Amino acid sequence: MNFSDLNAVLEDTTAAREGRSLTIEVFFDFICPWCLIGKRNLETALRRFAELRPDVPRKVLWKSHQLLPDTPASGIPYQAFYLARLGNPEAVATRRAQVQAAGHAAGITFAFERIEVLPNTALAHNLVACAAAHGTDGQREALVERLFTAFFVDGKDIGNRQVLEEIGLECGLNHEATLDHLADSGNGRHGLSQAEYEVSGVPTFVFNGEYALSGAYFPYGLVEALLQTIRE
Repeated sequence: MNFSDLNAVLEDTTAAREGRSLTIEVFFDFICPWCLIGKRNLETALRRFAELRPDVPRKVLWKSHQLLPDTPASGIPYQAFYLARLGNPEAVATRRAQVQAAGHAAGITFAFERIEVLPNTALAHNLVACAAAHGTDGQREALVERLFTAFFVDGKDIGNRQVLEEIGLECGLNHEATLDHLADSGNGRHGLSQAEYEVSGVPTFVFNGEYALSGAYFPYGLVEALLQTIRE
């Protein structure tokens, strides 16, 4: 299905219940390149959905789901980790080429060669929780995007407190609140959102708590899911 095929779906939604709204919960981790691709695809889908159904309010909730929660607080060598995980340099190159192709379609150029540290992402997720508690929706959205690009484009260690402090300031978060939140978080999962659903992988998109899609879907697939949700 593509965007032009959505007309028939849209016609069905005109009979949907009035007063419907959309809440999209996104389960993600910052070390997952498919999560950044999924984020960009969701943004494209939401822009298209807004054109089709400007009457339906939309809200995105970011839910942490650490893929490697037992990673040391100081992180581990990134390149060595993936070499051990995939077995040989050729397998690593093949996997990264696949991700790059999907990333280019979403407007992303990954710089895997710049990444030195595979971080424990607990503190980065806790910083998002700080933005949700003390910042605006715009600041939280900017922070999620910047943490992704800091890691995958700039090669920054987003498990490092100083790096996170700088990113928080860059995104307009209150400096004192950011420092206090990072200090209270320790090196653990304090403050991380807890999944209300069984999530086996990321990215996972849950629509109004009714059904879910797992994986970096193309924008038109996400638009269809959004329209399906409001006509249920």
